[in-house]
Amino acid sequence: MDSLKAIDALGALAQSTRLDTFKLLVRNEPSGLAAGEIAKQLDVPQNTLSSHLAILTRSGLLKSERQSRSIIYRADLDSFRNLTLYLLKDCCGGNAELCAPLLAELTPCC
Repeated sequence: MDSLKAIDALGALAQSTRLDTFKLLVRNEPSGLAAGEIAKQLDVPQNTLSSHLAILTRSGLLKSERQSRSIIYRADLDSFRNLTLYLLKDCCGGNAELCAPLLAELTPCC
């Protein structure tokens, strides 16, 4: 990942509705959610959510797939992993002891 892609992804997440949307979709992996269900769960008007979904999709953080009359959105976990690794690549200047608490926090969830 290059810095421009990272900036785009971080910018997409730097808004409360988009961050809530991304977190909701991560919790609903791998099945994803239809746009209407996302709007309902987050109590956001569908036309407003549509703009947010477009921004998250353009940033590479979401994928979408048409299923019948619905569009199902999923978090792009590969893209998110790349963003996270980009941010942590030079963690603590290569001093593994300083990164140990961060890794310990991640281990139970993954």
